[in-house]
Amino acid sequence: MKKFLLVVMSIMMMGLTLVGCGSDTAEKGAGLSGAVSTNGSTSMEKVIGILSEKFMGDNKGVTITYDATGSGTGIEAVSKGSTDIGLSSRALKDSEKAKGLKETTVALDGIAIIVNENSPINDLKTEDVAALFNGQVTDWSKLGGKAGQVAAIGREAGSGTRDGFESITKTKDKCKLTQELTSTGAVIEAVKNSEGAIGYASFASVENQKGIKVLKINGVECTEDNIANGSYVIQRPFNLITKEGTKLSEAAQAFFDFMTSKAAAELISQAGAVPTAK
Repeated sequence: MKKFLLVVMSIMMMGLTLVGCGSDTAEKGAGLSGAVSTNGSTSMEKVIGILSEKFMGDNKGVTITYDATGSGTGIEAVSKGSTDIGLSSRALKDSEKAKGLKETTVALDGIAIIVNENSPINDLKTEDVAALFNGQVTDWSKLGGKAGQVAAIGREAGSGTRDGFESITKTKDKCKLTQELTSTGAVIEAVKNSEGAIGYASFASVENQKGIKVLKINGVECTEDNIANGSYVIQRPFNLITKEGTKLSEAAQAFFDFMTSKAAAELISQAGAVPTAK
C-alpha cells in the first residue's frame, strides 16, 4: 500500500512539474502572434526600432510596424483608432487627455542643440539659444562666433521635439526659422550642410553623427547621466500613447508590457535614451 501511494505521488509531482514548465513557456510568449502597429515621433525611431527587433526575435509570430509621422499625428491616430500604440516625444495636452488618451513614459531624451562642426561655439546659455531662434541675435559674432548670418533650423508644427524645445526655451510662437523640416534626420543634415546653422534634435539621434557638434547648455553636456539627473535642462519624455477603454490585442499588450519593463531598460540605453524603468 505504501509503495502504491509513493508511485501515485511521484506521478502527481511529475504532472505538476510539466504544468510548471508549460506556464514558463507561456510567460515567454510561446504561441503569441499578430500584427502590432505603432505611429508617431520620428525622434523615437532608434528606441522603437531596437525594442521591436528584440520583441519580434523572441516572438516569431508577431509583426510590429512603425510609421514615423510625428508626435501629433501619432496621437491623433490613437484617438481615431487607426493605430495600436502612439509614440510621442511630448506630454499630452489637456485637450488630448479629455479625449480619453493616456501617456506612459518609457524614457527621457535630451534635446541636443547642434551646430555645424566648423563652428567655434561650444557652450550657450538657455537664453542665448532662445535669442538665436527668436531673431534677437542674427549674427554669430554677437556670441563670440565667426561673423556670419545665423540660420535657425527647426521642426514642423505638431512635432514633439519642437514642442519640448519651445516650451523649455520659452520661444513658443516666437521662432523665426530659416528652415522648418519634418524629421529629426532632416534637421541634422541641414545643420551639417550650413556653417551658420543651429538646430535641435533628439540626443538619441545625434550620437556618433559626423558633421555636427553638440553644444553644452549652461556649461552642462548633453549626456545620459546629465539627462537622468536633470542637470541638462533641455529634455522631454518619450511616451507611449493609448486610449482608455480600448483594449489592446494580446500581441500589442505584450509589446507594451515589454517596453515598460526593466527588461527593456538596457536596450533603451543602447538606443541613446534614458530608461525610466530601472
